[in-house]
Amino acid sequence: MNRKIVVGVDELEPSGAALEWALRRAEELDAPVALVHTVQAAWLAEGYGYYNTIINEEEALVRQIESRAAELAPTVTATATLRTGTAPHVLSELSEDASLIVVGTDRKTGFDGDFFGSVSLQIAAQSACPVAVIPHLPFGDRTGVVVGVDGSEDALDAVEFAAAEADRTGQELTAVYAARVPTQRVLKHIPEESIAERLDEERVVLAESVAGLTSRYPDLVVHQVLVTDDTPARALLHAAAHAQLLVVGSHGRGALSRLWMGSVSHEVLGQAPCPTVITRTRRKKA
Repeated sequence: MNRKIVVGVDELEPSGAALEWALRRAEELDAPVALVHTVQAAWLAEGYGYYNTIINEEEALVRQIESRAAELAPTVTATATLRTGTAPHVLSELSEDASLIVVGTDRKTGFDGDFFGSVSLQIAAQSACPVAVIPHLPFGDRTGVVVGVDGSEDALDAVEFAAAEADRTGQELTAVYAARVPTQRVLKHIPEESIAERLDEERVVLAESVAGLTSRYPDLVVHQVLVTDDTPARALLHAAAHAQLLVVGSHGRGALSRLWMGSVSHEVLGQAPCPTVITRTRRKKA
């Protein structure tokens, strides 16, 4: 059995999308699922009369979530627990022993609910394992896995995750590299051969990012897309508009950087067009 999938859940509809997505993945991978609902400690004090009422209601909700999971995926071992604390803190602790953290998001109502909007970004920034953010969107006729590349170690980890997912699910993989060229006002001063050389260098970066994938995954179809007229985030959002999955590496380094994440992954999560995974690069301590 594979390592557990941890799902941040509450009673709100976007969390329902995350729950269903995680349970489908757990069925495919034969992995257990830990369903985690949080209540912030700041709202609890045992000395006050409302403490038991809040706890009882939240525990009843946890039982409902567990029952719902059993209905959706009866073959999956799914257990639900109530934890005290903020969602980012609790899930970051649990991420140390998880294969994946799964949360919902709803950019239309970014300030409602503990797993919405900016909180999803915090969870992705602080997690020790990859984080899947599942928007509440129609999943109809979606095909393909899209991954963002830029030649960095973080992006290479994202490619490895995306390739494994594409191969496992029988999807084609599209690697997108946005190497934006200067404006025409600037380009007119640069010799054409210099521009061509630079673009050739960028094509090499893209090719090297996916080198060796087809030898490890013989049946995997890999597309390489070099974008020169848009930002990395917009290029990825456009490419993944109808994808089954989008994978982006996080450029977090150290406590402060993890809180801000990479600007590309931050922007992509804020407008996630499909299930989106932010991978993590575990670096050895100096």
